[in-house]
Amino acid sequence: MTPPARARAPRRSRGSHRARNARSRGAAVLLVVLGAFLGWAVPRWERHLPSAGLGFDASTAQATLAAIAGGMITLAGFIVTAITLVIQTVQSMSPRLVSALGHFSRYLVLFGLLIGTALYALVALSQVQNDLVPRGSVTLAVGLVLVDSVVVLRLLASLRHAVTGGGLSRGVAERLRTAIDRTYPPGPAVPVPPTADDVHRGDRVPVVHGGGPAVLLSVDEPRLVRLAARHGLRIRFVRAIGDFAGAGATIASVEPVGGGGGVDVRRAARVAACVRYGPSRTVEQDAAYGFRLLADIAIRALSPAVNDPTTAVQALDQIEDALLRLTRRPLGDAWLLDGSGTPRVSYPAPGWADFVSLALDETLLYGSSNPQVVRRLRALLERVTAAAPQSRRPELARRTAALDRLSATALSDPLLSAVADVPDHQGLGGSAPRGDSPG
Repeated sequence: MTPPARARAPRRSRGSHRARNARSRGAAVLLVVLGAFLGWAVPRWERHLPSAGLGFDASTAQATLAAIAGGMITLAGFIVTAITLVIQTVQSMSPRLVSALGHFSRYLVLFGLLIGTALYALVALSQVQNDLVPRGSVTLAVGLVLVDSVVVLRLLASLRHAVTGGGLSRGVAERLRTAIDRTYPPGPAVPVPPTADDVHRGDRVPVVHGGGPAVLLSVDEPRLVRLAARHGLRIRFVRAIGDFAGAGATIASVEPVGGGGGVDVRRAARVAACVRYGPSRTVEQDAAYGFRLLADIAIRALSPAVNDPTTAVQALDQIEDALLRLTRRPLGDAWLLDGSGTPRVSYPAPGWADFVSLALDETLLYGSSNPQVVRRLRALLERVTAAAPQSRRPELARRTAALDRLSATALSDPLLSAVADVPDHQGLGGSAPRGDSPG
């Protein structure tokens, strides 16, 4: 195997989508338990403190706490209903968006906050007596209602933008930009040092996926490189991030390098422990999946059942930005280097042609009959071509030629054909091309 001409240092992951969901669930449970505990503890502490808070008598305190508890439970039910409707709306754009965006983990925390407030009010209500009114506890309950209201309003406002076609595209693009910057850092390609010590090829030990069928989501890069450097190993992945792996599938191979010791099953198992699997792809270390989601939004909007080319144009806005980020970055298969610059971990990754095809080909096919989409595609191709180095322009030229052929066939009317021949960053209605290109 000839080493690829791309190398970089390992980068620590920001925490997986599954880990964030687990933290959100833990925070929600903690808020519920904390609410019940404070409802029991605060009135008891208040007995030993000077009287403070709003001037409630026993009947007013009981009515207030009961109203707060009932209102928070009702509001929590409303939030669950709203989230269900939002999930259905998002799934109509692409069934993969719900799990990929992770918008809804924060609503678990909101649900825990509302139920925690309700439990606080209910438990505190049980300690209100005619001769002992915990005014501070009731005042705290009123304050929690204010906090809950602010949080609900903020999240509902963000949700209003998140469920639109443009909002979903922006949400995917934000995660995609992070994945690009982490996986394909800017700068010239770093030459891979020679790996002439391949005499140990016969000593390779396969790394096997021991679980059920799943998708390879991510790898712990720093841990893998430390493990390989410590034991004098080289790890070669044969499956890319985002690949499906059946039970018993070979994911990588481990081999000794130079003066390194042998490779045993125990070390191969430690390598396997650095790989994370899941039921579906995520954008965390898989920039190609971000392009896949943006393309999904665009082509779903172009479906005859939806017929929403403006949403497709909004997705193309984000696709253009992502492609511009990749134009001059080293792409393709890569090596991870240890601190001394020794290549330790190799892995397959998509190249420029793969990204261009994934980002544009389906939209070219399904959008060639819509003047708005054709105009936006022309503007995208012109701008990315102007920014790309000469070696990467042929792939863009092929898409431009395909767009010409497809639109000429689909838009046979001379007027529509003439309209579609003009590049337009807004799709329809934009000003004449300005010839601006990024530096």
